[in-house]
Amino acid sequence: MKIRIIPVLDLKDGVAVHAVRGHREAYAPVRSVLAESADPVAVARGFMRGLGCRECYVADLDAIARRGDHGPTVRAIAQLGLAVWLDAGTATVSDAERAIGHGAARVIIGTETLRDPRDLPGIATAVSGVLSLDLRDGRLLGGAPAVERLDPLEVALVGWEAGIRTFIVLDLARVGSGQGMETSVALRLRQTFPEAEIIIGGGVRDADDLRLLARQGFDGALVATALHTGAITPDTARILSLRADP
Repeated sequence: MKIRIIPVLDLKDGVAVHAVRGHREAYAPVRSVLAESADPVAVARGFMRGLGCRECYVADLDAIARRGDHGPTVRAIAQLGLAVWLDAGTATVSDAERAIGHGAARVIIGTETLRDPRDLPGIATAVSGVLSLDLRDGRLLGGAPAVERLDPLEVALVGWEAGIRTFIVLDLARVGSGQGMETSVALRLRQTFPEAEIIIGGGVRDADDLRLLARQGFDGALVATALHTGAITPDTARILSLRADP
């Protein structure tokens, strides 16, 4: 089996930042072996030139917090030739259409900002959506208390019935922590929807972690810190896949 590496760009206050455990108020400009500055376009160019990437997950943290967005920056990244998976706080059809206008190739619908799972069918009809099950220490995050009371697989089922076939399982408590992944929810999702494309986010440290995820049957991994520090080398990441040898 193989697994895709999807590099991550977190944008805040006009720069690329280093995400750690979801504590966004403390995020600082990223320092990366792939770029000379925290300029988002420069980092995205580093993903392309240094790693051979052709797609990138972009989290617009200002848009998620409803205090502006990085629309022009996202468009500039897309114009480099990267297919942008954009998380910009999409919770409505108009949000999704705005993301497409900013240059998104795929629109992330994150439970962190989703106010009602019943909104998923309308969004999924409007755009090519990816449902992100946003967790903290395994517990679902939602844009309303009614969402947070749900089991993650309940939300996934609504998404599946709406036609969504790609899911991200992202545990913010693991992001940038160096503690490795927590995949219990994702393994339940894999068992429930064997035909789904499932991407893991949060805690990927090195190539061994990627091989483990591939053995567990996952399709891809969102990776940031390990790329910026060089823990996952260009030689490993350039092909964007690894064989999960026993």
